Amino acid sequence: MQTDIDPRSLIGRRAVDSRGTKIGTVDEVYLDDATGEPEWAAVRTGIFSRDAFVPLEPSEVENEALRIPFERDLIKEAPDFGVGRHLSPEQELQLYHHYGLDVPVRGEGPSPTTAPSVPPLAARDRNFGRVAGSGSGSGSGG
Repeated sequence: MQTDIDPRSLIGRRAVDSRGTKIGTVDEVYLDDATGEPEWAAVRTGIFSRDAFVPLEPSEVENEALRIPFERDLIKEAPDFGVGRHLSPEQELQLYHHYGLDVPVRGEGPSPTTAPSVPPLAARDRNFGRVAGSGSGSGSGG
């Protein structure tokens, strides 16, 4: 994702899939507690629908919308964890697997690396804060 974007500015933006088809609106942004970097967004997929979690890397802001480089059906089928609380390491792993993304490994050099298989959860002890739709900062909870 473009690192010069304030995660709070993503709240309320239109979210589109790889073809430019509207998916919904960004409801919340989740930050990695260890780095403070935005990692996931919850996208409200409709008035009576649920939030779908989408990866912010490799998504981009384009024409005032968040472009998620996956097809709409895959996004809408993402695991539903509810919003308003931290993502557990297990939930995050489920999301990486759902999108077919490599799982980043922490602590190996200055930039994240990828692993061909899932590392032990102890090696990925990450908690995710959130930037709520109200812009109140990182959330707490569990």
